[in-house]
Amino acid sequence: MSETWVVVPTRLPMILRRCHRCASGRFRAHGKFRVNANHKLLDAWLLALCTECGDTTRLTVLERMNVRDVRPELLDRLHANDPGLAAELLQDPLVRRRNRVALDWDNAWRLDGGVPDGPGRSHPSHRPPRPDGEAIEVSVRFAARVPVRPVRLIAEGFGFARAEAERLLAEGNLVSTVRLSGKLSGDFTFTLKR
Repeated sequence: MSETWVVVPTRLPMILRRCHRCASGRFRAHGKFRVNANHKLLDAWLLALCTECGDTTRLTVLERMNVRDVRPELLDRLHANDPGLAAELLQDPLVRRRNRVALDWDNAWRLDGGVPDGPGRSHPSHRPPRPDGEAIEVSVRFAARVPVRPVRLIAEGFGFARAEAERLLAEGNLVSTVRLSGKLSGDFTFTLKR
């Protein structure tokens, strides 16, 4: 039996950066941009608010770019405060490195069970009983590069505790070509043997 699960972001991740005003370490981006033109040079920032004091921080998107060098569709999306652009930019490793920030994806994603290859259910946790010994092959796809712990994802998908997933992994009943400990943000496949 095989099925597909999809990791889908539900909101923008929290931005981990020290606040200069209150020493908090978390900011929330709402998809708002500030664009500033100085003659023919353009600067653009993604704005984020401190979760404690509400102070604003700016993440540099464009710095001293000639207006002619900026794609018109990018400029339109910046002016329109496109939340999709904010999500794309936060996932860009160059933007994160330039601004010295990290992302916290806790509670910012959900696991959707796709339509299984066989007849039946709509979500992997609502699984009808299956005969013992039948293996399930699951393909996990990421709609965005959300770093998750595969053991947590597997436990959530099958509706059992993380300790149970770790036990299955240790016993060799969870098998994959990728390492299931640590974090992953790219597509992978695993097999659950029982």
